[in-house]
Amino acid sequence: MSNDLFAAVDPPAPPPRRRKVAARPLADRMRPSRLDEVVGQDHLLREDGPLTVMLGRNRLGSLVLWGPPGSGKTTLARLIAGHVGAHMIALSAVMAGVADLRKAFEQARQMGRDGKAPVLFIDEIHRFNRAQQDGLLHEVEDGTVTLIGATTENPSFSLNAALVSRCQVLVLNRLDDAALGALVERAEGAIGHALPLDEGARARLLEAADGDGRYLLNLVEILADLPVEPVLDAQALGQVLQRRMPVYDKAQESHYNLISALHKSVRGSDPDASLYWLNRMLEGGEDPRYLARRLVRMASEDIGLADPTALPAAIAAAEAYERLGTPEGELALAQCVVHLASAPKSNALYTAFKAARQSAREHGSLMPPAHILNAPTGLMRDLGYGAGYRYDHSEDEAFSGQNYFPDGMEREAFYRPTGRGAEAELKARLDHWAKLRAERAAEEG
Repeated sequence: MSNDLFAAVDPPAPPPRRRKVAARPLADRMRPSRLDEVVGQDHLLREDGPLTVMLGRNRLGSLVLWGPPGSGKTTLARLIAGHVGAHMIALSAVMAGVADLRKAFEQARQMGRDGKAPVLFIDEIHRFNRAQQDGLLHEVEDGTVTLIGATTENPSFSLNAALVSRCQVLVLNRLDDAALGALVERAEGAIGHALPLDEGARARLLEAADGDGRYLLNLVEILADLPVEPVLDAQALGQVLQRRMPVYDKAQESHYNLISALHKSVRGSDPDASLYWLNRMLEGGEDPRYLARRLVRMASEDIGLADPTALPAAIAAAEAYERLGTPEGELALAQCVVHLASAPKSNALYTAFKAARQSAREHGSLMPPAHILNAPTGLMRDLGYGAGYRYDHSEDEAFSGQNYFPDGMEREAFYRPTGRGAEAELKARLDHWAKLRAERAAEEG
């Protein structure tokens, strides 16, 4: 029998498989194609808005679009360029270097020679270092490109002043609930059905987006594949969606904005708002030790001697955190925040300190008056050191009323306590001493 009967036979080759192309993300598919489809930026696009006025003249100047993530900066840049018939060259400052900029400029020059208007769009432009930003100036100045930069950071801090001066800064708003709700409705139209959410869950969905339209559409895409039943409430939705960290950068503007909000809420005697901003920073990953240091500062700057227990309370909270760590120690910080916000307020100590320091700088090296200098040697006694000093504990009311400022310097009143909290008693005491000082100076005069 022929061995050929038992020879392995290769199966017929399957037909070539068609590569499955991944569907574009919903957020990309739903990018507005017209300016009137942009949501949440009516202050720029209304009839008298700065962008509408600029585009109405059909003359586009260089722009910096400053706004939070997901507010539509990239989309708006594309629509602006399209509206004026310009050709857009897009770069990301995260990835691009000097070679990419040179290539973009050469491309723009060629477009100019061909009669086309080039727009150079740079996303995350604040990521460029100072030298790279300076490298943009000449081409922007001579009209080689019209620059549109997008940034999430305050241009005053993150961009060179020379570059900012050549651009109009347009501020994009964080998307409010109305704008986010409009996006959800559009997305439901795009996917062909309503999301299985009750009213509370819809509100929770908008809250979870935290003003970020792109993130909202990503959440909608996750929910789009859920069955129409059961309809989810807010609690069930929370189990489906992962929790999002608040937008917060410990090294950038949001850090300073939030600590300012906390400090001013404490100063404004609002313990509820103070607790809110404390937790916003903690939830964003702020170092509790930094918060503890700032609380110590608030105790001295905004409360001072109106509540002498404020500073010890702040120091105790900082020490408690060092001993307990997170999360137990954070409760001590919260206790301190409520204490400081609820305390009587006075900046009299802070004001006195600044005024006294300024006076010390102005008066230089004036010597103390001789009568309050110690005289451990005969020579110093011969020079008058200590002569005429009156020991306050031996005087009536333990108060001599002598002068302790340098000779030749007028007496100044730096510390002016308020009538709030414990400073009311201090004020009465200092007023009494001022009266005694004046009486005894008159007797000696």
